[in-house]
Amino acid sequence: MDHYEQFRRAAIDRGISNDEIDKFTDHLRFAICLGSPGHDEQVVGQRGGLPRLPVGAEWPSDKRGNPLPFIASVDCAVLPRVGRLPLPEDGSLLFFLHHEDDLLAPLGTDVPEFARVVHVPAGAETAVASPPPGHDSTTPFHENIPFLAPEGPLSAWVQPELPEWIEEDDYDFDELDSAIEEQLLDELEHVEDLCELVDELWPDADGNLVITIGGYCSEIGGQDDPWTQMARAGITSRRDDSDFPGSERFYPGEVEKYRLTREWLPLAQFGTRSEVHHGCFLISRDDLADKRFDRTLSFTMFTE
Repeated sequence: MDHYEQFRRAAIDRGISNDEIDKFTDHLRFAICLGSPGHDEQVVGQRGGLPRLPVGAEWPSDKRGNPLPFIASVDCAVLPRVGRLPLPEDGSLLFFLHHEDDLLAPLGTDVPEFARVVHVPAGAETAVASPPPGHDSTTPFHENIPFLAPEGPLSAWVQPELPEWIEEDDYDFDELDSAIEEQLLDELEHVEDLCELVDELWPDADGNLVITIGGYCSEIGGQDDPWTQMARAGITSRRDDSDFPGSERFYPGEVEKYRLTREWLPLAQFGTRSEVHHGCFLISRDDLADKRFDRTLSFTMFTE
């Protein structure tokens, strides 16, 4: 039984209608959380250290040829399976980011220059990469941060996530761009019961969180979330009006952000070795399902 079916059955047992359950689960997401493993927990990935790259492949770099710091890798074959998050069933994903340069880079639809996601297919011949010349654990790439981070194993667990406008009792709907969410919330008669059920089924796990795959984007430093930034940068959703009846009643920018929020998923969110930078990679559901990781967008956030 998947997480959504588990939730649906429990909600039906509480007398909540299928229609309201559908409306609520339309916004319920499940994230794969990665952190330091406890005793006997399965290792699903690695943070820091040296990545395993396909034999003959070069270390990912920016347009000037500067290598990008390696963040982490995950083995997709042993990750927990999560509904509505179409990750590859096998192979591995490797994440690279130069957070300082990426923060200053303009947002566009091309491959981010200072961030990269590499998918290594299952069966590919790989080898532990050698450090790029002049880049090792003693070489800083930004301030006093070494290019190579200490290596550590990662384990995984699953946590539910809801948008703030659903789970926060005192959420502020005064902003101009929140009318859609306010209408959606008004349609949920038993929202408090449904939120409580989520918490009962999946209590918060005690884990040293390092990376999150899926879910919603974290609110960082009071900045606009990535979906708002995308809408303002002119990045448009591929969805049409059929997925949102009545959209003509709202501001076009608000509708576009709503569509982007539904279409684009956080592929990876993580703190960097800088205390004031946070990495966030987004990918559309269709690109994720088709393994088009070259279309991933990067949003480095500043926490202060």
